Order: sequence, then structure tokens, then C-alpha cells
Amino acid sequence: MAKIVETPNIIIGAGNKEKIIKEYFGVVASGDKNVSIAMMKSPDGWLEPGQTPEFDEYTVVLGGVLHVETKGGVYDVKAGEGIMVEKGEWVRYSSPNPEGASYVAVCLPAFTPGTVHRDE
Repeated sequence: MAKIVETPNIIIGAGNKEKIIKEYFGVVASGDKNVSIAMMKSPDGWLEPGQTPEFDEYTVVLGGVLHVETKGGVYDVKAGEGIMVEKGEWVRYSSPNPEGASYVAVCLPAFTPGTVHRDE
């Protein structure tokens, strides 16, 4: 049966500045533990702690630039591009450019605070 999500759950993300997360599907929004799908808006200069999550994260940038650091490389993902970070890989996201970043993130299985494993 089809389900329409008329209003996502709003969550404030981790980091040095306020990042808005609009979760459409996931543990918070729908109780779904298999997947989380959210739209993100991070301001210029936003930086979150590094993390080693227990989920694969697929990200598509809609606007601005998302800066992604991993042990294997550093990437500037621009509007229209995507990046996938595998579970168990250390990663840190930021939006250092003046326009910030808007993007969609899909986590498999769903994101939870207990499975993200943020750096201290």
C-alpha cells in the first residue's frame, strides 16, 4: 500500500552550526529500521564530528558543495553529483563554501544515534 508523507520530521543535526534534517522515512519519521531518507540543509562553515557508522550512506547533492573526508580521500561533491560511503568507513561531512549544501541522504539500514558512532 502506498504511503504519502505530507510533512517530514524536522531534526537538528550535529555539528558546530545548526543543520536542518527533514526525515521522510526512517526510525524517527516512520519507525522504519531498514532505510532512512532525508533532505539536509547545512549552512556555510558547518562541520560535524567524524563518524564510523554501521550503515551505508548514499548522498546526492542538490545545491552547493558537500565536503567529504574519509581515510581514503577527500572529496568536494557538487550539485548534481553523488557519493556513497560504506558502513564501517570513517567519514566527516562539512559545507565550507559560502552557499552551504543541500542534499538527500539515504542510509541502509536506517540511521540511528546508536549506530552512527561519532568521534568524541
